[in-house]
Amino acid sequence: TNWFYTLGSATMFAFLSQAVTGVFLAMYYTPSVTDAYESARHITNDVFLGEFVRGMHKWGSTMMVILIFLHMGRVFFFGAYKYPRELNWIIGFVLLLLTFVMALTGYLLPFDQRSYWATVVAANITASGPVVGPYLADFLRAGAEFGPTTISRFYALHMLAIPGLIAALIGAHLYLVAKLGT
Repeated sequence: TNWFYTLGSATMFAFLSQAVTGVFLAMYYTPSVTDAYESARHITNDVFLGEFVRGMHKWGSTMMVILIFLHMGRVFFFGAYKYPRELNWIIGFVLLLLTFVMALTGYLLPFDQRSYWATVVAANITASGPVVGPYLADFLRAGAEFGPTTISRFYALHMLAIPGLIAALIGAHLYLVAKLGT
């Protein structure tokens, strides 16, 4: 083996790091239009090691996206997606998509001008997709326009639904790696 085979483990470590720092941040965060920015400011400025943990979470998400890209690239270029590992490749691709959704939903949570408008643009791009695009955008926004429920929708997806799916798929992914080999 070589160092390229550590990219999957590094990606899993990044996910675990995101989970640990996310639990800490969730203890102080308030997902409401009126309090979200202030709670993010409070975490950064007032909570003991809050700026450090928030920075770890922010930069950890970037590292997770980079690591999962590198891992998928390694699997592709080494031909590890071929028979009998096709299902593992599909699970990995779904994990890649879920990582992107996780990054998108987390980006809105500080609820400053940059995150608000970036999320508006992302929702509008989603709405331009064929057939299911408008419905998916309405689901993400929790209605036709951004409103007070949008931030709680993103928070619930970011904290509960997507991490649960990622954890379950990581379990299936690891099972298939153990069963089929690298």
